[in-house]
Amino acid sequence: MAVSIRLRREGALNRPYYKVVVADSRSPRDGKFIEIIGTYDPKKPGHNSMLKIDRVEYWIARGAQPSDTVRSLIKKNKRQAALAPAAAETSPAARQASAP
Repeated sequence: MAVSIRLRREGALNRPYYKVVVADSRSPRDGKFIEIIGTYDPKKPGHNSMLKIDRVEYWIARGAQPSDTVRSLIKKNKRQAALAPAAAETSPAARQASAP
């Protein structure tokens, strides 16, 4: 079974909202899927997607092929996850909590 990681469209007319799903590549865009691993809201400014990076890596390790858009979302979410711990360490609240 060829598995792909792709977007499943939801939302109203002119108000798209997508779920990132793992699905058999032969199933229709909004059809049957294996697992929901995230969301993407293209109308929202800034950080507009949420992915379960551990599940993405699990499926890619087992041969799932992400679509071009999902590949871009994975890259952005990994970058965001890498920046989040670094920002938490340099925040004033974190420095104040670690002070004696």
